[in-house]
Parts: sequence; structure tokens; C-alpha cells
Amino acid sequence: MSNHSPLGNDTMAPSSPETEPRLPRRLVRSLRGPVQFLSFWAAIALPFLHVPLLLGGLDGFGVTLAFLGLLIANLVALYVGHGYNQE
Repeated sequence: MSNHSPLGNDTMAPSSPETEPRLPRRLVRSLRGPVQFLSFWAAIALPFLHVPLLLGGLDGFGVTLAFLGLLIANLVALYVGHGYNQE
């Protein structure tokens, strides 16, 4: 019993993790500069948002959660943007 279909078996490529298309390196390289630029300046600007939270006190759960979220965002921005403008 043969399966007669308009598409042959050789036209369908098996999907495996090895054959999945990855982002082209050119796209990654072109995004690297702007992402590092934004992260660098975010790491500089984010600490200014901590000041009003600290001056108002970390009394409520929401304020404490916002402070911790800003702290984590600042650490991520520092990590991603640390290589900006270095050759």
C-alpha cells in the first residue's frame, strides 16, 4: 500500500532542533550596539527612581516589590550594558 500524495516524502524536511533556523549572526550583531547603548543609559538612570521610594519608605508590600524590581532591572541593565563603547 503506497500513499499517493501530491507532495513526495523528500520535500518534507524533518524538524529537529539541529535543523531549526537560528537568528542570523548579522541580525544579532546589528542589535548588539543599540541594546548595549540602551542598557548602559538605563543603568545610569534607574538609580534615580530608587530615591523617591527610599525617601517615602518601604512600608507597603507593593513599594518593596517595586524597589526590588527596579533593583533587579538595574542589575540586568548593568550586566548587559557593561561593554558599551569599548573596543
